[in-house]
Amino acid sequence: MDAVALNRIYEAKERPANDPIIAHIARPEQLDELARDIPPAARHLANAFWPGALTLVLKRAPGVPENIAAGRDTVAVRMPAHPLARALLLAADVPVGAPSANTFTRPSATTAAHVLEDLDGRIDLVLDGGPTTIGVESTVLDLTGTAPVVLRPGGVLLEELQAVLPETTLAPRYLAEDSASDAPGQLLKHYSPRARVRLFTGEPAAVRARMRAEANALIAAGETPGLLLAEEDITELGAFTDREILGSERDLAAVSRRLFEALRALDRRGVDAILVRDFGREGLGAALWDRLLRAAEGQVIDTAASTPGAGFTADEG
Repeated sequence: MDAVALNRIYEAKERPANDPIIAHIARPEQLDELARDIPPAARHLANAFWPGALTLVLKRAPGVPENIAAGRDTVAVRMPAHPLARALLLAADVPVGAPSANTFTRPSATTAAHVLEDLDGRIDLVLDGGPTTIGVESTVLDLTGTAPVVLRPGGVLLEELQAVLPETTLAPRYLAEDSASDAPGQLLKHYSPRARVRLFTGEPAAVRARMRAEANALIAAGETPGLLLAEEDITELGAFTDREILGSERDLAAVSRRLFEALRALDRRGVDAILVRDFGREGLGAALWDRLLRAAEGQVIDTAASTPGAGFTADEG
């Protein structure tokens, strides 16, 4: 792995040096090239979920460039399942540092068109393997402590991890931009469109009523709202012109596949604010909540709060 090439990734993405990059491998035995003191749990998880959407944070081996880990003593590793990514890694036959192909803090790229939207002129080549099959990024699991901790929920669910390692817990971090991080995807502002995002939570009827009121208030103020809706929201909120349908709340896999494309689509329309509700915290709902919370920079409008306009930030929720 080449430290100069890694620096070029940071430069192309405008990514700060304190945000680590995931190392990707084609074969499980390559894990030993990147990590030291590998716990048995890592082998069990690799057998269960690799290739797939699970990133393991382990102690970094000697000789692995510091800049892939933002100078920390850890390294984040995964073995992807996409056939094109696997073919590239097998052809390279070395671990490859590879973050999401977007400009830093922007919504992740889920199509080749998104990559060009952000990085055209900054990179030499785009390999188009079609739209991503999951949408949200990999689950990041820290194995450097006394118990496994999910730092970023993603495509592998907490419940699936707990079936292999029951002691696994969920403790995502929401760090300031200048904070050092042990793993990617930990900064509070992340996955953010240009438009400001307003995230609503609470009982569904109250959330829809509040979203409608907020959209009308924005229009009255001369601004253009964009709405991200579930199919179940269309009856009450479908009359607004600038809207994107994510899918049914009963099919969160479809919602996760659509999320970043929908955020980008509303950005392309030039809306001033994007209104979206949460999808619960179970299963893929945890990953969707995490991405939406970061897109909203930690600001949440809780419709159950007694004070009008009250909500909570990431530190409280």
